[in-house]
Amino acid sequence: MDYDVVVAGAGPVGLTLACELRLAGVDVLVVERLTEVDTTIKAGAINTPSAEAFYRRGLLPALAAIQQENLDRISGFMAQQQGGRGGPVKMPPKFAGHFAGIPLSGALLDTADPDFAGAGPAGDVGFVPQEPLERLLGERAAELGVEVRRGAELTGFDADDEGVTVHVGGTAVRAGWLVGCDGGRSTVRKLGGFAFPGTDPSITGHQAMVTMEGAEALGKGWNRTPTGTYAHGPFPGRILTVEFDGPPADRDAPITAGELQAALRHVSGADVTVTAVHTATRFTDNARQAADYRSGRVLLAGDAAHVHSPFGGQGLNLGIGDAMNLGWKLAATVRGWAPEGLLDTYTAERHPIGAWVLEWTRAQVALMRPESHAMALREVVAEYANTVAGTTFFTKKISGVWQRHDSMAAPGDHPLVGGSAPDLELAGGGRLADHLHDGRALLLDLADAPAIRAAAEGYGDRVSVVTAAAPECPELAGLLVRPDGFTAWAADAASLPDAAGALGGALSRWFGTRAAVPAGARAA
Repeated sequence: MDYDVVVAGAGPVGLTLACELRLAGVDVLVVERLTEVDTTIKAGAINTPSAEAFYRRGLLPALAAIQQENLDRISGFMAQQQGGRGGPVKMPPKFAGHFAGIPLSGALLDTADPDFAGAGPAGDVGFVPQEPLERLLGERAAELGVEVRRGAELTGFDADDEGVTVHVGGTAVRAGWLVGCDGGRSTVRKLGGFAFPGTDPSITGHQAMVTMEGAEALGKGWNRTPTGTYAHGPFPGRILTVEFDGPPADRDAPITAGELQAALRHVSGADVTVTAVHTATRFTDNARQAADYRSGRVLLAGDAAHVHSPFGGQGLNLGIGDAMNLGWKLAATVRGWAPEGLLDTYTAERHPIGAWVLEWTRAQVALMRPESHAMALREVVAEYANTVAGTTFFTKKISGVWQRHDSMAAPGDHPLVGGSAPDLELAGGGRLADHLHDGRALLLDLADAPAIRAAAEGYGDRVSVVTAAAPECPELAGLLVRPDGFTAWAADAASLPDAAGALGGALSRWFGTRAAVPAGARAA
C-alpha cells in the first residue's frame, strides 16, 4: 500500500478526519481539487459537540481567539445599525440562535438546565466561522505530518477486498481505505454507488458578502415577508435570501451582483443596489442521506453522506461529528486491534443523528413558507419560542447537547454511558479533556480503586489510565471515555467492585483483545 487511508476533500471534515488518523499513527493522504482554502461564505459557527471535540485535542485557545475576532466584528455591525451611538455594542452573555428565522433570546435561556452542564470551557466557544476553522485545521494537519495534495482531483477508484486504487489526476494511488469527504456532490459517493434517498429541492437561497447601497432600508437579523425570507448581518454586507418558487435553473452558473440584487429586492421590498460581490453561494433545501456510510473499503463523511438546507448551521457540525466518530474506529481497523463490527458502529451511531438534522431543516423550511397555513403555524411556534421553556428547548437542539448513542448502554448501565463525557475538574489541577489530547481512550479512576486499574491491564497502547479525584462529583468512581469523547463505562463508588466486571466488557467491546503489555497507569 502507498497509504493506509486516502481522504478525498480537505475541508474541515476531511482535515479533522486526517488529524484523527495521524494521531493514531495511520499513514494518510488527503487529496483536494482546490489549490487554496475555499473562501466562499459558509457556516458561521460551531456547536457544543464540535467545540468539545477540538477542546479535547488542545485547540480551544485558538478557537477562542477566532471567536473573539468574530464577536468584535458582530459588535461593530450592531453599533453601525444603531447609528454608532455609544460605541461598540456589548454582546449578550449567551447566544441562542434561531429556528426558521425566529430569533431566540439568550436572556430567556435556562442556562441551569442539566443538559448544558459538563462541557467545561468548550461551552463558551461557538462563534467560529468555517473558513478560519479550516485554516486552523490545515495548520494542525501539517504539524501532525498529514500529506495534503492540493490541486489534485479524485477522478475514480477501483475497490476490492484488499484495498482501493485511487485515481488522482493522471496517477494511481493504492490505499487500504478511501473516505469521501468531498462535499454534497461527492464523486466518491456517486462512483461508489451509494443509495442517496431523500426529498427534492423547492427553494432558491443565496448567501453572500457584498457591498451595497441602501442597506439602511433593510431590517437587521432575520426578516419574514410576503415574498420570502431574508437576513441582514451579523456582519456589514452579509445577506441571505430565501425564495420559495423552486430551485435555481442552473446552480453552477456564476453568481452576479444583478442576481443577488434582484433576489434581495424581491424578498425585502427595499430599493437596495448591490455594487460588488465579495463571496456568494446558492443553496437549496435538497435533503438526502446515504442509506449506509460504508461500502466495503469505501466510506463517506460530512456532506458526502448527507445534504440539507443550511438553516440552523447544522451541516459543518454534523460532519465534524462524523469525522470524530469514524477516525479512531478506522484507525483501530487499520492497526489491527479493532473488535469485530467496530467499523459498522460508525453508520449505526451517526446515521440517526444525520436523519434528525434532515428533519430539523425540513421543518424550518415548512415554517418559512409565505403561505397562510405555514404563517399561522409560525405564529404558534414563535409564541412558544418566546418563553423560557421554548428558548431552552430550541437552543438545546441547535447546540447539539442532546446528542448521545443510546446503543452504547446496556440495561442497568450508569446514566452517563452513551453521552458526551463531562469535563470533570480534577484535584491537583487539570480537567478530563486535558488527558485526551493524544487521541487515545481514557480510563479515569476517581476512587483509587485497584479493580478499575486492573481491568485495563493489556490496553496500554489504546487506553490511558489516570488516577485522580473529582471533588465536584465525589460519588463517581470512574469513567471510560472513548477517543471521540463519548462515555463507554461509568460507575458510582457504591457500585464497586461489581461494576469492575462491566468495565472489562466495555473495554473488550470497544478496544478489542488485551495485549500482552501492561497498562502503565499514571497519576494525574
